Amino acid sequence: MILLKSKRLQFPAMLILLLTLTASYGAPSFSAGTEATSSWVFYGQDGKLVYKKDESGNRIMDFSSAGYMGGGVAFPEVPVVKTIQPSGGDDTSVIQNAINEVAAMPLKDGFRGALLLGPGTFITTKQINMKTSGVIVRGSGSGNGGTVIQMNGAPFLLFNIAGTGSHTPSVGVNIADPYVPSGTDTLTVSSASGFKEGDNVLISRTATKDWIHFMGMDTLVRDGKPQTWIAPGSKITTDRVIKSISGNQITLDAPLTDSFDSKYIGSPVGTVAKYTFPGRISQVGLEHLKIQAPAVVERYRAVYMNAITDSWVRDIVVQDGIDNFTIDKASKQITVDNVTINHTISSTDSAAPASFTCTGTQILFNKNQANDLQNKGKGSWAFVTQNQGSGPIVILNFTSTEKNGIAPHQRWTTGILVDNSRFSNPSNDAQGIVFMNRTTAGSGHGWPMGWSVAWNVESPQILVSQAPGTLNWCIGCVGKKISSKDPEGQYDSWGAKVNPESLYLAQLKERLGPNALANIGYAPPTVQTDKKDQLKADENPLKGQLWWILSGLGFIVAVIGWIVYSIFRKEKPHSMK
Repeated sequence: MILLKSKRLQFPAMLILLLTLTASYGAPSFSAGTEATSSWVFYGQDGKLVYKKDESGNRIMDFSSAGYMGGGVAFPEVPVVKTIQPSGGDDTSVIQNAINEVAAMPLKDGFRGALLLGPGTFITTKQINMKTSGVIVRGSGSGNGGTVIQMNGAPFLLFNIAGTGSHTPSVGVNIADPYVPSGTDTLTVSSASGFKEGDNVLISRTATKDWIHFMGMDTLVRDGKPQTWIAPGSKITTDRVIKSISGNQITLDAPLTDSFDSKYIGSPVGTVAKYTFPGRISQVGLEHLKIQAPAVVERYRAVYMNAITDSWVRDIVVQDGIDNFTIDKASKQITVDNVTINHTISSTDSAAPASFTCTGTQILFNKNQANDLQNKGKGSWAFVTQNQGSGPIVILNFTSTEKNGIAPHQRWTTGILVDNSRFSNPSNDAQGIVFMNRTTAGSGHGWPMGWSVAWNVESPQILVSQAPGTLNWCIGCVGKKISSKDPEGQYDSWGAKVNPESLYLAQLKERLGPNALANIGYAPPTVQTDKKDQLKADENPLKGQLWWILSGLGFIVAVIGWIVYSIFRKEKPHSMK
């Protein structure tokens, strides 16, 4: 063994050793990741997402068609064609007349123009209607110095953003498949001769007595009275566009959210029919303003949307009121972006209201918040769905301090994704995610959801159960797991977040490329295969700064060189054993 007898040499040697260890272990690692991997969705060796299926072919669906224009499309900056300023009095008629003036202008590239509301406070006392395609209402900002719309008088809905009428389907053709799995985008029909690429279609299935019985929803009794979950014979529909046709096989623009099983709903399992919807409006936007309701727990509602497609609401702050924001069933391809709802007065109603409500299809809620600033009483639900909806409905990067979290409310909506979201639930006696059978609550709400996913969610408490014949997933979630009397959902990687961080963003990037993420305000995620741990770019504090690393290594080498030079300049070599 070689020993250094010189004390001068022992100290520099130790310094060299420490510098070497620092360079080896203290430098940031670019290969060590901490995320777990889901068994249901994960990156394969080719960098593509791999989906596990159950024995019937059901899988977690591709949610990436949710959002404006089917996802991944930037909001247009529509030119201002009219500007109004607050008068100091009741401005309701002024705003409505200005909207009507813009609505009468001709369409150009799908838009008529934007109405700009100047800075200051506009007083309103009744509903304002946006019912024409191509109209944008734009404030001068949602923060200090921006536009405030003050709601005064008796409770009312402020912005009614809605077309008219409903789907009018033609005579449908039968689906030939005996079983259609959730998550598929293909169907075989008895004859595809009447269809073409680009057709708007409704896929319908019937809620039969056998299916309702199988779901355990025909024995609901409350206070001695039978409760109806879904009436037998009701039609549950899904709004899609035909992407391609091969023989009698139809491929849709977005997957189906529910399964169709001939064992319980009979044969044929459903129909496909073209539809018209002349009253549905499109390319409508509401943006950059604050809505102020009185500080009371009454039904001052901010926004309602229905009979609308390819539209958006962004950069809106809502203060007070209840049941603030609703997207109804005939809405499609809508993005709600950076909307914050703050309650300065907590609800004390035993039937808590909801900040956000959605039952549309291909809807994206991105970077929204629901906050209870008082934190007393029963509070509000952060987000609910209503009856017989077919998603996808994506709730991405959502945060809430409401006492109650996200809870599908009643009577069967499918295809919900709660993605990379956080719920602090300050009371700590409610769940941030509530996927459960509501049995006789309300008037027989029963099973409110199926085929839904909580992905990388943080909450003090989480409850995920699943209805007969369906799956619900809880993947990469962190919190306390709560159980119910119903079967547990598919818990995967409990307590450890998984890669990718956001399922929606990973799916969107894979389908449309990295520009689609940039269009909605995100950088592309780093792909990590299940056998190659990599430090994600957005978690690397030295991202894009290779020069810093090389400079540090150069400094270490210089110090070592100086020490060695000093030793051999001042001292003769000692003998070594």
